[in-house]
Amino acid sequence: MSYATQILSISRKSFQFIKRFSFLATPTLPSQPSATSNLLTVKKEQSGVVSVPRTPFFQKLPLRDLYRWIFTAPESTSLVVPIIEKWIRGGGTVNYNRLLSVIRKFRSRRRYRNALEVLSWMFEKGFSKHKSGDLAIRLDLIGKVNGLEEAEFYFNSIPKYLRTGECYSSLLNCCAHARDVGSAERIMEKMRALGFAGSILSRNVLLNLYYQTQNYDKLENLVCEMQEEGINFNSYTFGTLISAYAATSNTEGIDKLIAQLEHNWIQYWHLDWTVYAIAANCYRKQGLFDKAFNVLKKSERLITNKKRRVALTFLMTRYAAIGKKEEVMRLWKILTTDGKLYSRAYLAVIASVLKFDDFESAENIFKNWESKNLGFDIRIPNLIIGAYSKKGNMEAAESVVDWTIINNGEPNLKTWSYLSCGYIEQGNFSMAIEYIKEAISVCEVGHHWMQFWESLAAIFEYLKSKGDMEEVEELVRLLRSKDLVSLDVHKKLMNWIKDVESNVHVIDVFCGT
Repeated sequence: MSYATQILSISRKSFQFIKRFSFLATPTLPSQPSATSNLLTVKKEQSGVVSVPRTPFFQKLPLRDLYRWIFTAPESTSLVVPIIEKWIRGGGTVNYNRLLSVIRKFRSRRRYRNALEVLSWMFEKGFSKHKSGDLAIRLDLIGKVNGLEEAEFYFNSIPKYLRTGECYSSLLNCCAHARDVGSAERIMEKMRALGFAGSILSRNVLLNLYYQTQNYDKLENLVCEMQEEGINFNSYTFGTLISAYAATSNTEGIDKLIAQLEHNWIQYWHLDWTVYAIAANCYRKQGLFDKAFNVLKKSERLITNKKRRVALTFLMTRYAAIGKKEEVMRLWKILTTDGKLYSRAYLAVIASVLKFDDFESAENIFKNWESKNLGFDIRIPNLIIGAYSKKGNMEAAESVVDWTIINNGEPNLKTWSYLSCGYIEQGNFSMAIEYIKEAISVCEVGHHWMQFWESLAAIFEYLKSKGDMEEVEELVRLLRSKDLVSLDVHKKLMNWIKDVESNVHVIDVFCGT
């Protein structure tokens, strides 16, 4: 049976499943154009989707809502400034505060490259008059996007009279982001000398750096120093300390921190729900589910209206992690009656119910998500595709992929990798190979998602056992064409294939070891 025939057969078998999703309408927002792979073309033709040349997606959207326009732009592209300029050409107006709000939202979503793109444009067009606060934000973004060396170069280019505490704090952030303890400590000493080190913010940056680099003695010394100087802890401080104690399995230390917090509640009245949420996660990792449950309940009591949806969305996932499905559904019911929901909430609840293998609830919530017309988000169908593949229900998994394509969604690396992994588990390597090729075709350089590489490794092990050099060479050629492996790794991989007695694991070959 030819591969195209196999795909056609699968599509026919999955027709009944697609009918269950017949309520799903084409999403309002078309996806960003990309190179279409052979398999994707076959599936589109079979589903009746006509491929037509696409214009850039932002040309199709109305100009009435700048924020929606900007935040649906793909993260990996430089489309944000063209969107703003198109908005202006269409008669829209922007000002300093609106643009700063855009940057703030990009930073909160960790879309630092897009935030830097907008801020650089603001400087170029004169929206920012080199205020120290804007310089500090730009410095922080340069460090996150381009690295510490470029951040230091930019810092040195700032006139001395504008190097305020904000700028030094941003440079400290850059050192922490690069996990450069020595540079961070030097900056902190300079800040102390200039009188810029009195705030809790700079101490928290250094505290978290010590935690991330496992410098626990330095962390304890800094805590003592903060206490001696009368610097009150905030939610971030407590969260970092709880995480540090958890990293060393010091549950007694966590208990003491919680007790300190509750004993001095008047002093720490400003602390929010995140402190208990972090503690719950740490207790869970230690297998202390009852303690985790108790502090999650305390976390709920600290939720304010301002962060209500964000908090409830996060806590759903924490209840799921300790096996409390009834709590997940309780919070979901609250969320659905609280007002408008966004894709993040649907992602959280679908991932949570799938932990209990509750596919019926997942499908119903999926149906609800699509009916809200929030814009296409590949992560949501991917959750269901991954869950079905893990359970070996490949017919259902492929049907969700078909639905994605029919609705102008673009399957990504995870989509194809889930399918490949599912077929590997079933021992159907011919299908697994075809889908891993699709995964390679959409994989970007530097992608380290482990399941992709594990699936690829299993396939190479299989091909080596079969002596199928032709297929091996085809896969290696595809990997090289996408710059996913270096020439050196390519050579080592071919030598590994030929050496039938080699005990080296192919993952180690991919890593270049």
